[in-house]
Amino acid sequence: MLKSDKVTFVINTLNELYPEIPIPLDHKDPYTLLIAVLLSAQSTDVRVNKTTPFLFEKADNPYDMVKLSVEEIREIIKPVGLSPMKSKGIHGLSQILIEKHNGQVPQSFEALEELPAVGHKTASVVMSQAFGIPAFPVDTHIHRLMYRWGLTNGKNVVQTEKDAKRLFPKELWNDLHLQIIWYGREYSPARGWDLEKDIITKTIGRRSTINEYYKKKK
Repeated sequence: MLKSDKVTFVINTLNELYPEIPIPLDHKDPYTLLIAVLLSAQSTDVRVNKTTPFLFEKADNPYDMVKLSVEEIREIIKPVGLSPMKSKGIHGLSQILIEKHNGQVPQSFEALEELPAVGHKTASVVMSQAFGIPAFPVDTHIHRLMYRWGLTNGKNVVQTEKDAKRLFPKELWNDLHLQIIWYGREYSPARGWDLEKDIITKTIGRRSTINEYYKKKK
């Protein structure tokens, strides 16, 4: 199957499975999304969604957030992990938003990535989900599936993002990256993977990946 045919199959299958695409992280505006995405690093969306209501009850904007101490923020966000680093990042970026951006989340990759604890992936999520600007954030699900499907060499997330942007139409990026995440969780997980339920990988997947799956099943 040609790579272009694989891409078409992925798009069509995901559109059938996910005609409506839920946003994984609960938020009400760009600021609360930014904080939620920051908290999700090496954590789960479920854990983050259970924690953010307690944080946002006290501070759902940068002006209220800087009134909390780093220690107070840390205590609230402990369940998501990496709380020392994340609490400093949340307090620090909130201060910068006030000082440099009138309390607003900036709408550029450059400005977002200058904020403490905000990397390219976090910036990409905010750009796509908060502002509708085309981006292709690559998480572990997308990185795994793009390799399983033979659409990237799987060396690193930077290369996976480049390949995704090269292969998929720009106007689909914002929806597609979410569709792939949901598909990865429901049909093609890292653990407990059942190829028989994973219609995309079974149809277009890398032959070596499929062969390895059946070897392990024996």
